[in-house]
Amino acid sequence: MIAREQLLYLVTLLACLLCSTCKKNYTIKPRVVLPENYVKEIRPPSPKGQPVTVDFSIYIVDINSINVEDMDFRVDMFVRQRWTESRLHMPDDIFEDGDDYVTLPPEFFDNLWQPDPYILNSKVSEIAKLTHKFSSVTLYRNKTVRYAARMHAILACQMEFQLYPMDVQSCPMFIESFSYNNQKLRLRWAADGVKLNPELKLLQYNVGQPLELRETTGYMVEREANFSRLVMYFRFERQIGHHLIQTFAPSTLVVMLSWFSFWIGLDAIPGRVTLLVTSMLTLVTMFTGLKSDIPPVAYVKALDLWMAGCMVFVFAALGEFAVVKVLDVRYQSQKNERVTSVPRILPMRIQAVDKKTRCVTAWDVEAPGIRCRKHSLGLRNRRFLQLSWLDHRTGEEKILWKEIDRQSRIYFPTFFLLFVVFYWPILLLKKIG
Repeated sequence: MIAREQLLYLVTLLACLLCSTCKKNYTIKPRVVLPENYVKEIRPPSPKGQPVTVDFSIYIVDINSINVEDMDFRVDMFVRQRWTESRLHMPDDIFEDGDDYVTLPPEFFDNLWQPDPYILNSKVSEIAKLTHKFSSVTLYRNKTVRYAARMHAILACQMEFQLYPMDVQSCPMFIESFSYNNQKLRLRWAADGVKLNPELKLLQYNVGQPLELRETTGYMVEREANFSRLVMYFRFERQIGHHLIQTFAPSTLVVMLSWFSFWIGLDAIPGRVTLLVTSMLTLVTMFTGLKSDIPPVAYVKALDLWMAGCMVFVFAALGEFAVVKVLDVRYQSQKNERVTSVPRILPMRIQAVDKKTRCVTAWDVEAPGIRCRKHSLGLRNRRFLQLSWLDHRTGEEKILWKEIDRQSRIYFPTFFLLFVVFYWPILLLKKIG
């Protein structure tokens, strides 16, 4: 019994010694590295009155929730800040063998001077936490302090949709000191700068790389001073594949479908009208559904021009049907009028047509002999619009509304092709520019 208690005591003592060894780095008291006269509210001294330099590096873990309605997006990232604190004491016994740094819990950070950067265009920013905040403090032998934290931020972005759905959004992230002007604190991108998670994928966008990084100075009116500022630009290129399948291809097919009406005669008026009206309603419904994808804006978008062009072509086909129907009614009325006004039409066999005088030479069956008479189909001298005429080569009667239908089969596809040829290159050039 005594031996068992002694064994239990030895095991407990050994465990305590191991724990104390493992937690050596985390039991450093602040006064071990901080001098007695250390004041954390005062920034570290710098040579010749130069501003304290704080190096920034960021690792982008994820980008999600690109919200075009609120014009913002969320970024999950690791943020690292590094600066030199020359007032620290760095005894050798706080470092493990072979290491030139010691990692401390985030609570130790409260005892140090801290820069006060903030994200200028952030709507919400917060350090992530589970049971505690995901942050740490690392001290180096050369008195460099590194603070790292996992955080997320919702950033505002002034988006433009003139080229939608081939728009490219350039969204900045501004990092700036809140209290220290550029004479006291300088923010600088570290050597590793900003890195993106190589496995990062967005549903509707491609993230342009490399990210554009800048170091500028901004004047803040409310604080009446210039402040050092870091700028990082995210370039979001919208993926066009979804819209090609869901918008451009269906609308093109609907326009092409409306051209079939030119092959449908006027003896099938219900079918022709149904085809054209259905095509127009399909485009209107499609256009209405697309408006829900982006917020209403006061300017014209590239997609608006495309849908408007498609609807113009379908509406033109519908207008063409109305024109040929009116011309057919007038032609039939004129034909009936011609039949009732002539008591007897002499059957004649056309022999030749004089192209200069437009004189038809014919043989009168009942009164043999060669006669020459001017062509007067359609009562040409009394009508402004010639609804029918004789083909000089074949001698056949040509009807105006049928010719309009025949020519529409060629001109409508040709003009739509020209519209497509001009639309896409101009859109691509504007995107590149």
